[in-house]
Formats: sequence, C-alpha cells, structure tokens
Amino acid sequence: MEIIYPILALGSLGILFGVGLSLAAKKLCVSSDPRIDKIQNNLPGANCGACGMGGCSGLAEALTEGKCSVDKCTVAEEESKAKISQILGVEFKKSVRKIASLHCAGGVKVKERFIYSGINDCVAANLVLGGQKSCVYGCLGFGTCVKVCPFGAIAMSKEGLPVIDKDKCKACNKCVEACPKKLFSLIPETHNVIVACSSCDSGKETKSVCPVGCIACRLCEKACKFDAIHVVDNIAVIDYNKCTSCGECVKVCPMKTIRL
Repeated sequence: MEIIYPILALGSLGILFGVGLSLAAKKLCVSSDPRIDKIQNNLPGANCGACGMGGCSGLAEALTEGKCSVDKCTVAEEESKAKISQILGVEFKKSVRKIASLHCAGGVKVKERFIYSGINDCVAANLVLGGQKSCVYGCLGFGTCVKVCPFGAIAMSKEGLPVIDKDKCKACNKCVEACPKKLFSLIPETHNVIVACSSCDSGKETKSVCPVGCIACRLCEKACKFDAIHVVDNIAVIDYNKCTSCGECVKVCPMKTIRL
C-alpha cells in the first residue's frame, strides 16, 4: 500500500499537467493561414532577399496579410505569380520582365592612375581615392557584382567588364545595390538600347581618359524622333517610356557609347 499511494499521486499529477498543457496549447496557439504554404510552394525558394522580406516564407506571410503585391518577387516566373494571385483571390497583371544592364564600356580601355594592391573588391578599391581607374565613374573590374549575384548571371569578360546573361538574370537588384559606382540599372526586356557610360565629366575630360565614353555631343538628341533621349549632366539619358528602340541614336553616336 505504501507504494500504491505515491504511484497514484504521481499519476494524478501527470494527468493534471497533461490536461493543463493541452489547454494551454489550444489557448496560446497561433493560427496559421493555410494559404501561406500554398503560396510558398509557388515561390522560387531562392531566399535571395530581393523582396526585402525574410526569405520566401516571409514574403508568403506578407502576401497573405496584404502587406505587398506579388510583383514584390522579381525572381518568380509569370506563371507562378498567376497561381499566387489566384490563391490570394486578386487580379493578376502581367509585368514586363527587367534585366540588369551595365552603364560602362571602359574596362581595360581605361588606363589606371595608380597601382592598387588591396583587397580584390570594388567596394574596397573605391575607398582608395575612388579607385585606380583614370575615369572615376567607371567600372573598377574586381567583380563584386559577380560575387553578390545569387543566380550566377554575371561573369567578368577579358575586357575587364561584367557581362550579364539575360537568360539567368532575375532582376533581383543585388548588383545594383552592390556596385559602388552605381553602374547597373534594371531595364525592361522589351528595350535593347543602353548608354554604356556614366561619366558626368565634360566631353573633353571624358575623351581624355576613355575612348568609348559619352562626350555630350547631343547628336543622339537630334536624331531621336520620339524625344526619348537627352543629355543631362554631360551624359545621355534614355527615357524608356518613350524609347522605341529604333536605333537612330546608336547610328549617330560618334563614340559608340550608345549600344544595342
């Protein structure tokens, strides 16, 4: 009998604690929206952070809570976005795909003004007098953009410049943010004309350091019938809302700075 009483006491306490934990679990549990898993299954799973959320799971939660739209994910295919919109019960509007483009064509054509022997990184090199290149606006060539691209869409060429693989590019914006010279931008896939220069120096100064830089001659302005290109701060700037990719500006550019 002396053994039975302790066993019964412990058994009763176990049952009591079990009931208590069960009630607490029901009371304190956080209900999960069943749509979250469905949405996450249609997201790319890259967890690249381009959307600004805590990975794909964070974006899935934000979508169900109505904090953002499906276009927040630049990596997902249009078909996946359509399925997510259907899950959310919202209208799907197909967006124009964008691709990262480099606004520099200097590379090895631009001389170096001093020997840089620091870390092989554009951000680090830029801290030393704006980098080793004679053009302080141009690509430094250390491939920081290559390192940050989560999709392997950028590679360095023999010309010392990043080359974007348009089939792999997901417009995640990582290269845009990483480049200390701000040489990348996201351009609609439907447009194939770019200004491969970012120098704001005068035409004479630019030409003295780079054989392919914009000299602000304004011939592109005169050639464009759609008022889609203007020289601003000594550099040609394209308005892609007006540009038809007719290529007239490309034909007249004496420095071959504007390219297809």
